[in-house]
Amino acid sequence: MLTEEQLSTIKQQLIENIKKSFPEDKKQFAISQIEEMNSEQLEEFLEKNNIKLSKEGGPNSCIFCSIAEGKIESYRVGENNDAVAVLEINPISKGHTIIIPKEHLPEGENSEETKKLISKIETSIKEKLKPESVTITNNNLFGHQTTNIIPNYENEEEIKLDSPKTSAKQEELKELQEILTKEEESEKEESNEKENSEEDKSEKKEELTPENIWLPIRIP
Repeated sequence: MLTEEQLSTIKQQLIENIKKSFPEDKKQFAISQIEEMNSEQLEEFLEKNNIKLSKEGGPNSCIFCSIAEGKIESYRVGENNDAVAVLEINPISKGHTIIIPKEHLPEGENSEETKKLISKIETSIKEKLKPESVTITNNNLFGHQTTNIIPNYENEEEIKLDSPKTSAKQEELKELQEILTKEEESEKEESNEKENSEEDKSEKKEELTPENIWLPIRIP
């Protein structure tokens, strides 16, 4: 059970994050919900959102850090040295993907490697899921900036970060993960086949050298 001090501290931090990241028309409602929570309700909220508490009682290791570090299971569709790309489990639309930098960055900034991953995933979604367009928007929650890549399909209204979300089934996420990572797996297989082929050629060349081939003595 949270102490009164912990309850007050956590609420204050959550409200600060709401003020920074929520749309104007949603802020007041979200803040009022947090303010009205008792200790049990707040603990349940923290658990559902995978927010752990530090010894001081404040949020520790944001959910995005935990995902990037592999502490929380996710459906990864891409990764490089600076960021990971995971499918949103409560997507706005099919293929909604979040790019998560592995470190906290100043708001509005991304490393070149992160930008490359954003571009790569955007291209992959366009080619494989065939949306009419793709919306790319940044978000900052618990001090961790992320980039949302949201496909827009035919007859859908303009998509924003506060558009309605749905809970995706595990089977749907696995299927999308396979679709969006299939090319990478094929490229790896082709690369391995190429390496094996080059090794075979090298071995054959070695077999055909004069030193290891016997020829009959020519009689004039």
